[in-house]
Amino acid sequence: MSLQERRPDAMHDDAVTAGPLDAWLRHMRRGEWERAWAITDREMARRACEPCAHWPRHLQYVWTGAPLGGRRVLVRCYHGLGDTLQFIRYMPVLKAIAGEVIAWVQPALLPLLDGFEGVDRFLPLHDGVPEADYDVDIEIMELPYIFRTTLATVPARLPYLHAAPMPLRRQRTRRAVGLVWKAGDWNATRSIPLPLLAPLAQVEGIDLFILQPQAFASGWNGEFGIFPGEFGIPDYARALRAMDLLVTVDSMPAHLAGALGVPTWLLLDASPDWRWMEGREDSPWYPGMRLFRQSHAGEWEPVVAKVVQVLASFARNAH
Repeated sequence: MSLQERRPDAMHDDAVTAGPLDAWLRHMRRGEWERAWAITDREMARRACEPCAHWPRHLQYVWTGAPLGGRRVLVRCYHGLGDTLQFIRYMPVLKAIAGEVIAWVQPALLPLLDGFEGVDRFLPLHDGVPEADYDVDIEIMELPYIFRTTLATVPARLPYLHAAPMPLRRQRTRRAVGLVWKAGDWNATRSIPLPLLAPLAQVEGIDLFILQPQAFASGWNGEFGIFPGEFGIPDYARALRAMDLLVTVDSMPAHLAGALGVPTWLLLDASPDWRWMEGREDSPWYPGMRLFRQSHAGEWEPVVAKVVQVLASFARNAH
């Protein structure tokens, strides 16, 4: 197993045995990544005898252990936009050993990633065959395993993405705070019912901006907050850069804000993804990000109450 391995809520009907996977996830959440990589080492042999081409693309493994040094490497971005934004940080590390790096990336991200360090060529991802000659291919989320990443070696120099702040109409004496409450439909436990977040709008000293993608379809009807509009990824990055803070659930905006160096508070359900680990209020992936965790599944009210309390202090300390 590697970091691109299947998500925990899809594991029960995957071909990977539960024992090694459970151990891998446990080690990753505890920060024992070397022990997780040792499990992946043992599982690599399965790839030769367990074809995965019939699996959904985002569940497929790619790398079979072939050397990367001096070779033309195709990086496939088979997961979500947030996953690509998080792990694109490895491109300079990969380029340091590879002869050429070709990134096959979701088209929506291409304008933002143009010129990214370590990538010789970007290609728009599609369902067909990549239009490139290459010697070896990998999935982008396999890179932490390939480079045997530990807590001490996470490439975490921020920001590694850049955008000019969007000029927004706001009061300069108040904090600009963005809000995202809905994650992807594939995991509803990450989302927070919007009415529970209404107390954030009552905090004095902030302008609350609705930065939820597809805000109206996600339940916003204008009851609170400032809506700057819907944006493609490049302009969305600019809107994030205009914020003093983003308050968000575990979704693509959290990774984009983190990569841009925007202060981010991440609201997590009781059983979050392995990458946020356990028992931590910070993240090795995004230094400066603050994590607010559910104590019990489904109970968002205490999380929101804590955010409101800390947000009030944040607003009082406005420059």
